[in-house]
Amino acid sequence: MDKLIDQLNVKIYADGAVLADMLAAYKSGIIRGFTTNPSLMKKAGIQDYEAFAVEALHHIPDLPISFEVFSDDFAIMEKEAEKINSWGENVYIKIPITNSMGQSSIPLIKKLSSKGMQLNITAILTLDQVEETVQAFKSGTKNIVSVFAGRIADSGIDPIPTMKEAAKICSKKEGTELLWASSRELLNIMQADACGCSIITCSPDILNKLENVGKDLKTISLDTVKMFNEDVQELGYSII
Repeated sequence: MDKLIDQLNVKIYADGAVLADMLAAYKSGIIRGFTTNPSLMKKAGIQDYEAFAVEALHHIPDLPISFEVFSDDFAIMEKEAEKINSWGENVYIKIPITNSMGQSSIPLIKKLSSKGMQLNITAILTLDQVEETVQAFKSGTKNIVSVFAGRIADSGIDPIPTMKEAAKICSKKEGTELLWASSRELLNIMQADACGCSIITCSPDILNKLENVGKDLKTISLDTVKMFNEDVQELGYSII
């Protein structure tokens, strides 16, 4: 497994807001960064956003971590971005491509990027959004473009052509990395690598499947049958 992962160019980031899971991923040595978002924090029961972020950064001081603004108002978003930016040098500020009313975040992105902030622009699904985002970044800054490949696939559209083209667009601006977001399965890691993505985010459920990489399919088949048998024994099912 380690050998195969080492052959990939794409960097694996852990996606989540459970500190124990983040620290386990950090200690694995495979993870190259972390992403969070308000929905993940809600799911994890985070009550104090800043306290969570500060503690996470205390334990993970040397890998990129993305923290998202919360406001739906651009003026307040800017103030939130300023505060998040002060938390650490390895911090990336997540800005959604629009607010909930569909208003473009591009003017804010330009403003924050002009100040040298490291940005992670999120909830992107179209190539037009990729193009305008990359154009908004100030030259010489480090940024991430998060394209939600999983949500594209959920709409019945193959995300591969979009991700390949997005990679070409991002390569035009030095310091810009394309992130395959909303991963659904382990295979997405290999797909993201083949598309030329710089990063892919994976949930703990997907990361736990890394041990299957390179595993013999007959072995997986036998493990599956054993699992069925154990469940039958536990439940006491009988047909005759």
